[in-house]
Amino acid sequence: MEQLGFYINQSLCTGCKACTVACKDKNNLDVGINFRRVYTYEAGSFIEQLAGGMVQNIKAYYFSISCNHCMNAACIPICPTGAIKKNNQNGVVTIDQDICQGAQLCIKACPYGSPQYNKKVFKSNKCDFCMDLQEKGEEPVCVAACPMRAIEFGPVETLRKKYGNINQIKGMSNGTVTNPNLVITPHRDARLSSN
Repeated sequence: MEQLGFYINQSLCTGCKACTVACKDKNNLDVGINFRRVYTYEAGSFIEQLAGGMVQNIKAYYFSISCNHCMNAACIPICPTGAIKKNNQNGVVTIDQDICQGAQLCIKACPYGSPQYNKKVFKSNKCDFCMDLQEKGEEPVCVAACPMRAIEFGPVETLRKKYGNINQIKGMSNGTVTNPNLVITPHRDARLSSN
């Protein structure tokens, strides 16, 4: 098995959300449902100096994330109907819409907020790595839509050899339990102290 994964170059992401819009459009998602999300992280403030004037110590960055098709995906064992499966060939985690009963336990279990509940059909769904496009030799829409080329995809081991092993930044859940198939080049302000 050659596990697929995503690479995010966070230092290039401008927060434009083209990846989110492209995914939403391709999957015909309703308002409030996003398989790929872009988060903004902001910290710091303005500090008044004793001699007068203000100095800023503001830090801000963006982070694009979707399903990480984790090695130990928390959504799989919690699904009461067995609708969530990990493909043995490429490691992609999918939700079978014919089996899903909308229990939403996967939503509660996923530390990355990947499964999304559709109230119109009473089912959960999530990123399927655009396997329909990949079968035609095309990239996932989030990768193709990024104007900064901040998102890549491929065998996760290849991505790790090329970019390193960082898969967690400030503001993200700890990945030691789920082992996400994600590689990140963090923004300078997003690095964990151990990165």
